[in-house]
Amino acid sequence: MRGVFNLKKIWILSITLLFLFLTACSGNETESTDQSNMASKGEMESKSMEIADKEGSSGSNATAAESQSESPQEDKASQVPQVSERKVIYNASLHISVENYLQSLEIIQKEAEQLGGYIVNSNTYQSNENESREGSITVRVPQEKFNDFLSVVEKGSTKVNEKSISGQDVTEEFVDLESRMKSKKAVEARLLEFMKTAEKTEDLLKISSDLTAVQEEIEQLQGRMNYLENQSALATVTINLTEQNVNVPGLQGDELNTFEKTKKQFMDSLNFLLSFFSSIFVLLVGSLPILIPLAIVVLITIYFIKKSSKSKKTPPTDV
Repeated sequence: MRGVFNLKKIWILSITLLFLFLTACSGNETESTDQSNMASKGEMESKSMEIADKEGSSGSNATAAESQSESPQEDKASQVPQVSERKVIYNASLHISVENYLQSLEIIQKEAEQLGGYIVNSNTYQSNENESREGSITVRVPQEKFNDFLSVVEKGSTKVNEKSISGQDVTEEFVDLESRMKSKKAVEARLLEFMKTAEKTEDLLKISSDLTAVQEEIEQLQGRMNYLENQSALATVTINLTEQNVNVPGLQGDELNTFEKTKKQFMDSLNFLLSFFSSIFVLLVGSLPILIPLAIVVLITIYFIKKSSKSKKTPPTDV
């Protein structure tokens, strides 16, 4: 009986071990299948990530390339103003000859005013009434009317002796001033905010000093910008005018009176003779105090010379 009982135990134990072994094998298989599935999924995900990364990198590279290719153009387009926005200061100088100085000067003034310009200064020179007049006038006209004004001046002259036109592009300087103005305005705004929240007197004084310096710089920048705006909006033209008219004197009958001219010439000659003899008489009479003693000395000298010459000519007498 004891042997049969032991045999049953062994059989139950072996069946239990077999069951456990089969359970473990099935568990390993499911884990291995799960791991294989996870691995395959991981590989698929990694591949998809790599593809996505490649596509993303290629897309980003393409986008970067496009942005790089487009950004310089956009920067250049944003930095370089359009032609209509350019600021150029034009100056012109003309030397012209005109028939009538005053009439030409009046035409230039009226033309400048009609075009929306104004006279800066005007000078006129003339030595005497018979000589030609000359002078200069400086006007400022709107830039868009610059060529029209020059055409009118040239047509109204008899000859253009000299003409020069110059232009100075100040667009870059103006853009730089605008950017500096924006920066200074931003600093000014921050300083004003700091001043509102400042509690200490030292901080308030320091902020006020910095604010004053910034505002002075803003005023300087604004003044320079206004100057460039004005100079580029209006062109400056300096015109030198020379009158070329010949004054021919007319014949006057009064100036052709022969008898009067002869009488005048006779009287001039007679006055010359009278003046000459009068001068001699005055010289002689005025010099008598010197001439009388000199004449006495000369007479005495002549007397002794004649006497000595006579004594030499008479021979001695024998006793």
